[in-house]
Amino acid sequence: MASKRLSEECSKTEKKKKKKTCMETAELCAGLEEEQVKRSMKEAWSQRNHYSQGDLELDCHPFPHCIIRNFLSSEAFVENLQKELLGLSFHEKSNDLYKFKQSDDLRKRTEPHIAGLRTALFGPFRSWLGEVLGVELEPTVDISCAKYEHTDVLLCHDDELEGRRVAFILYLVPQWQSSDGGTLDLYTTDSNLQPQSILKSLVPSLNTFILFEVSPVSFHQVSEVLSQDKCRLSLSGWFHGPCLDRPPRHIEPPVPRNPHLPRDETLLFEWINPTYLDISYQEQVQEEFEDSSEIQLKDFLKEEKFREVSEALRLSQIQWTKRGPPNKRCYDSASLDSLPQCVSACWELLHSEAFFLLLSNFTGLRLHYLCPADDEDDDKEKEGGNQGKEKDDKQNAEATGSSTDASANTSREKELSTPVCSGELRRWSHGSYTLLHDGEAARAEYALDLILPFGCADWQSEFGGYTCYVANEEDEELLTMYPEDNSLALVYRDKETLKFVKHANQKSSCEPTCREFYDFSFVYYE
Repeated sequence: MASKRLSEECSKTEKKKKKKTCMETAELCAGLEEEQVKRSMKEAWSQRNHYSQGDLELDCHPFPHCIIRNFLSSEAFVENLQKELLGLSFHEKSNDLYKFKQSDDLRKRTEPHIAGLRTALFGPFRSWLGEVLGVELEPTVDISCAKYEHTDVLLCHDDELEGRRVAFILYLVPQWQSSDGGTLDLYTTDSNLQPQSILKSLVPSLNTFILFEVSPVSFHQVSEVLSQDKCRLSLSGWFHGPCLDRPPRHIEPPVPRNPHLPRDETLLFEWINPTYLDISYQEQVQEEFEDSSEIQLKDFLKEEKFREVSEALRLSQIQWTKRGPPNKRCYDSASLDSLPQCVSACWELLHSEAFFLLLSNFTGLRLHYLCPADDEDDDKEKEGGNQGKEKDDKQNAEATGSSTDASANTSREKELSTPVCSGELRRWSHGSYTLLHDGEAARAEYALDLILPFGCADWQSEFGGYTCYVANEEDEELLTMYPEDNSLALVYRDKETLKFVKHANQKSSCEPTCREFYDFSFVYYE
């Protein structure tokens, strides 16, 4: 009995050993083993010179990156690796920066070819790369698998995160062309280390390995996949080690803010649907807005005014400027000097004193000095001073006939908090987007966002181009506002709420009736 049990235990031990050692060896590109190649690569990298030998190429523009073709020596290994990766579970990943499917981290996967490649990358290749760069890379490597399919994208970024030293990608794609999209685009940078334009686009190729040092100028993107029947499969991750020094990040100058234009209520009667000028209806709007901090007011402009502006936006020769840099935004902004008369008049409406007061009535926010301060909002009292006390002082002064004191209090009240706004007219089309970024989070403040879209009757939600609100440092969306013709969107955000416009994808350019739309985007501050 004992010997039978011993035999069974030995058998189990053998099975465990076999399971642990069930790994296919990944033979890497033969050129990596040549000492002369390693020395030449090290010298070229340190001096930022171009180097090419066999399947290896080092290019230093716009920043140093290495291309290794035929990275894995065995075609059979590559084919089996593809099969194992496609058999994994993938999770949909989508936020302001990207949309694609990603596997879990592959560090503990036991599939023989995945394990074999991981062992080769973590071991001999990491040692080779450390020698070439002249740094000691850590044993642990981040690695996962990504699938990019039709309209998937990874927008402009630099990969900088604590500990990341070298980024890498191994392509496991079918026959691929630049017209399929999904290229790895490398950006030039300006004197402020901000990305400017794409200098080089690398088309994915089966069994090609690309790596680059993560640095303040390593801006790149995966362009939108345009093919509807191909999958851009790749392994990617980072080798960790001491980070490169970087200068302080560039801080953009603040967007100019202006007080209202001196226009009276006749402008409202000329432009706005009479329903929204009814005082009792404004009270209903305010009640709903205060419950949810957002509202959409449909058919906001008079129909004839909306049609006139829509037609002018579509047909007139407005001068548009591309807004960047691409790690923060990419859309067209109108030059105000080039606006046709009716569009300029709509701009004035949204900037007018009468409209500031109307927004106060819609939201309860203090966007006009005639709007009473909210005594019960403790946070606002801390932010803007003791407005409630000043209001009481004013009322007491009026009751005692002290008009001079009341006037002085009103003047002080206006000085303490003069409502202002900033705004622009934007055009959205295939490739447009905005991204969240550190500078925006650091400067976030209480504000009322306004968006008034034109020309989006046939724009579908699957095209992108919608505005998302998220909590700072969280991916989960708090609110999504889809563009809708003549629907005024109002959203009040606090210091922990950020917004972005989702990348407008290729599906929008395939739609014959709606390839672009426009909106007035304003931000109002109490």
